[in-house]
Amino acid sequence: MLVDSHCHLDFPDLAGNLAEVLAAMRQGGVGYALCAGVTLEDFPRIAALAGAHAHIFATVGVHPETTGVREASVDELARLAAHPKVVGIGETGLDYHWHKDAPAWQRERFRVHIRAARQAGKPLVVHNRDATADTLRLLAEEKAGEAGGVLHCFTETWEAAQRALDLGFYISLSGIVTFKNARAVKEVARRVPLDRLLVETDSPYLAPVPFRGKPNQPAYVRYVAEEIAALRGMPFETLAAATTANFFRLFSLEAFHEEK
Repeated sequence: MLVDSHCHLDFPDLAGNLAEVLAAMRQGGVGYALCAGVTLEDFPRIAALAGAHAHIFATVGVHPETTGVREASVDELARLAAHPKVVGIGETGLDYHWHKDAPAWQRERFRVHIRAARQAGKPLVVHNRDATADTLRLLAEEKAGEAGGVLHCFTETWEAAQRALDLGFYISLSGIVTFKNARAVKEVARRVPLDRLLVETDSPYLAPVPFRGKPNQPAYVRYVAEEIAALRGMPFETLAAATTANFFRLFSLEAFHEEK
């Protein structure tokens, strides 16, 4: 069994045919998925989706790319994270690709999320694009290791991965690992300790080979796992079992997993 540790089932490309998407998950051996929140305005929809499906979990947060949305306070994020199907805080982090002037508001938003994760006792789901130094700096300054978390859709160097691991974080790899020119990501895939590795789709984006350029979906996380297993020279079943166990350990869902 596999877990898609990061997707956006509420986005139109997936929500428009949710029954088919969930059926494809089951048929592909993907037992669970985590639907990441990106705005507070959309959180009720995500919470309802997770509440309606036993195998779907959610996070609450405000994505670093978004502007013109309601900002969250530490207390509000912690309160919303108390929802029984909300397992983490995020998607949060820094994105200097779309905000090249590295605005102070983005860094402050990230700090709020880290503090909320520590207050709620739930891990962070961290987005980083072109902001590695500041992302790792803020995680360290705000003692994010006390909450733990994952750097999702990781695309940085092995050295950056090591620094994240040293902070106590997990590394999650997406369909990018299947791209021919993704040399740095492939190196990370080979070297991350097996007990700190997750797999994801970030669907409906970043479809893996052989679906590159088409809408992505959680069922395709199998192609991510197969590529990583091949890179590490291990059986697919071993990689799948390890990443699934890692997901349930990171998000404190071991009892839930055992019950199922």
